[in-house]
Amino acid sequence: MNLGEHIAYDTIMVILSISLIILGIILYLACKKKPVESVETLPVKHSAHAYPLTEIDVATNGFNNRRIIGKGRLGTVYAGKLENEEVVAVKRIHPVLVLSNAGFGFSSVMKWLSLAQHPNVIPIIGFSEAPGERLIVMEFVRMANLEFYLHENHDGGSSSLLDWNKRFKIAAGVAKGLQYLHEVVAPNIVHGCVKSSNVLIDVNFCAKISDYGLNFLGGVEKRGLIGYVDDEYWNEGLRGGSVCKESDVYGLGVVLLELLSGRRCEGGLLVKWALPLIKDMRFSEVLDPKLIIPSNMKAIVRLAKVASACVGNSRKCRPCVNHVANILNDLETEVCLLSS
Repeated sequence: MNLGEHIAYDTIMVILSISLIILGIILYLACKKKPVESVETLPVKHSAHAYPLTEIDVATNGFNNRRIIGKGRLGTVYAGKLENEEVVAVKRIHPVLVLSNAGFGFSSVMKWLSLAQHPNVIPIIGFSEAPGERLIVMEFVRMANLEFYLHENHDGGSSSLLDWNKRFKIAAGVAKGLQYLHEVVAPNIVHGCVKSSNVLIDVNFCAKISDYGLNFLGGVEKRGLIGYVDDEYWNEGLRGGSVCKESDVYGLGVVLLELLSGRRCEGGLLVKWALPLIKDMRFSEVLDPKLIIPSNMKAIVRLAKVASACVGNSRKCRPCVNHVANILNDLETEVCLLSS
C-alpha cells in the first residue's frame, strides 16, 4: 500500500469514527428527551391533591346533613361535587380525633395512601386540612356497603340480591384488594379494620375496600373494631391496638363468615358461634337461611374452612393473604363455571 492509499484509509477511518460518535450523541439526547414507551408501562400514580377547605365546603353544600351518606367510628361521609363536576365522597374526621392527632403528618399519610390504585380498592383523590378539620376526598361508589346488603334491609330484599355467585365474587374481591395493599403497593399498607361496612359494592357487585391505613386516626377508640380484630390486637397494642397484616386477615375471615351466614359480627359472637359448627362439619347450619342451599356444597365447604383458618388460629399460624386470595379466586371461577 503506497503513501496515498495510507492517507485515504486513515481519513476514511477518522470520518467513520467521528460519525459514530455524533450518532451516539444524537441517540443519547433523543432517548433522554423522550423515553421509549412500552405497552407494559404501568400508569403513573398521582399522589392526593390538597384541596382548600373552602372548596370542600362548597362541594358538600356546607356539610349539609342531606349530603350524609355514611357514618363510622372515624367520621361522617358526605356526597360532594367538585368544581370540575366530579362527584366524590368526603370523609370528615370527628373533631375529637382531629385534636388527638393534631401533630401527626396527615398530608404525608394521605399522599402515601393515595398511591394505592386497584380495582378492589377505593382510590383516595385528595385531602384537606385546617385548624380542627381533617377531610379525605375519595372516589364515589354509587351503591351501598356490604353491611347494608347483608344486615340493614330488614325485609331481606338486599340480602337476597346477593346470591352465592355474587358472594363468592365479593369474597374474592375483598381478598384481592387486601392482597394488593399488603404485598403489591409500596410501601405496603395495613388496613387496620377490615369489616363489612368498609367494603363498598358497585353496580357490578365488585367489592372495593375503603378506609385503609386510617387506624392512626382512631387512637384508643374501640367502637366499630371489637369483633373484627383478633385478641392479640388488644394485648400487644401501645396506642389503641397492634395493627398488622395478620390482624387484617382475621377481619377478612369475619367478613367471610358474614357472607356465609348472613349474620352480624356482634362483637365477636359470630366467630364463637360459627367455629364449632364448621369444626363439626355442620356446614348447612352456618349458611344464610335466606338463600337456597346449593346442591354442590364443595365450594361452600372450602369457603367455610378458609374463614375458619383466618379466625381460628393465632397470628403465627394464620394463613397469609396471598394464600387466601388464591383460594378464593379459584373458588369464584369454579362457582361461575358451575352456574354457567
